[in-house]
Amino acid sequence: MIESFKQLEEAGTNRDLAEVFLEVDEQEHGIPAEQILATLRKRREVMRDCVSRGKSGGLSMGKLVGNEAKKLNEAFTAGKTFLDPLTIKAELYALAVMGENSRMGVIVAAPTAGAGGVVPGMLLALEEERNVDPEKTVRALVVAGGIGSIVALSANISGAAGGCQNEVGVATAMGAAAVAYMMGGTTHECIHASALALKNTLGLVCDPVGGLVEVPCVKRNALFAVHGLTAAQLALAGVESVIPMDEVVEAMVRIGRALPRGLRETAEGGLATTATGCAIGTRLKDEANQRRAERAAERERVAQERKTQAS
Repeated sequence: MIESFKQLEEAGTNRDLAEVFLEVDEQEHGIPAEQILATLRKRREVMRDCVSRGKSGGLSMGKLVGNEAKKLNEAFTAGKTFLDPLTIKAELYALAVMGENSRMGVIVAAPTAGAGGVVPGMLLALEEERNVDPEKTVRALVVAGGIGSIVALSANISGAAGGCQNEVGVATAMGAAAVAYMMGGTTHECIHASALALKNTLGLVCDPVGGLVEVPCVKRNALFAVHGLTAAQLALAGVESVIPMDEVVEAMVRIGRALPRGLRETAEGGLATTATGCAIGTRLKDEANQRRAERAAERERVAQERKTQAS
């Protein structure tokens, strides 16, 4: 079992990083490498289908988001965007996935639903724009999962435990390593891509407006998909994190414990307690109460009908 990034670098020197993770899984869990790859091929297809559906838009459950991907896609198709296609697609695909999540569609949690747009946004955009073999993307998902699993040995991957650094931050680290791998990066470069990505998300709070995974979650995924691409590019150019990845993870855990309760997915701080955030929270609460009252009234009506018919 590889329990640290220091161990990972030692095990992965002059080796294919995906092979290292596949070998460890096979030895530790008894799952053949081909079975893992077959499962991840299906995960990639789910990601692609999710992106395809998400481009069409549609309001979220809380009616706060839902058409961001549609708007960006229309602007991109009409030639009204100014960033390069890789960046636009990373943003677009991340938005599409998170839009589907907000509508209760099927997505791949990578590592969580609230951070589910970052990894597919980065990997699928890179695959298309750089003509990467889809099988390389599948192996990159092995790398992303392996990076996340090592982080999870030290940290609880949830916004409630340590803020959004534990969700979007970890997703960005996973994606950055996977992108570096797809572009031919060494194990050393992949680990530094992760460290560069994660250390620059430290302190990121979880402050969902109205308690829903909509604001700021959906657009945050798009922004950090680009952050992850940047981290991978820096690492591939030879830029390294001064602080080792293991120590970055340790810092993330300490920061998460220090965050006030209101900034850990409780909707009791940050954006959730702005004037607009409070107004939205009140509206959502009133709507929920109204739905409960309507259901109670309907149950009472049915009960009265049955009582009348019985008499």
